[in-house]
Amino acid sequence: MLSRVRAGSVSGGLPARVRCALNPMAAGEGTRVLRGHHQRGTSGPQSARVKVLYDGLCPICVTEIRFLRFLQRNRPGKVAFVDISLPGYDVEKNKDVSYEMAMEEMHVIDEKDEVLRGVPAFAVMYSAVGLGWLGRLMMWSPVRPLMDKAYAVFARNRLKWTGRAEECAKGRCEKKTALTGGKREK
Repeated sequence: MLSRVRAGSVSGGLPARVRCALNPMAAGEGTRVLRGHHQRGTSGPQSARVKVLYDGLCPICVTEIRFLRFLQRNRPGKVAFVDISLPGYDVEKNKDVSYEMAMEEMHVIDEKDEVLRGVPAFAVMYSAVGLGWLGRLMMWSPVRPLMDKAYAVFARNRLKWTGRAEECAKGRCEKKTALTGGKREK
């Protein structure tokens, strides 16, 4: 399972899967754009080329997802946004990325069904909604180390910075259940 989840190291250039995602034309002339609709909290259509796993209880994350959905309005089905905070989150439909793994850092499942996390995940996500220039900038070798460090600080502190530290234990939120009256439990 962990062998499928890669941070996508950059040595001498971008990994092929990121290059392809940042420049869809690199996939070849025969590449077709798949169409469909996405739904909040579901894995989206089978035809979605990229799945973005996000924390629907994180105000910063939700704001960014709203913006990305706005950008995607003319590209339906290109990205499926999957809210990991909903009780129906299905690990098996999302390449075995557990709730805990997804809470630690951003995860994206690309068009080749590979799991990317951290900065490479953002690069693929931004490219899929038409912000390929931003993804390329983030992955550019002079900028990438700074992006990795900045994102690591954000990922480590986002629960505290969004006022959710008390709801979460050891940097990870616990799932809500009906038995606890909306409180979080392990």
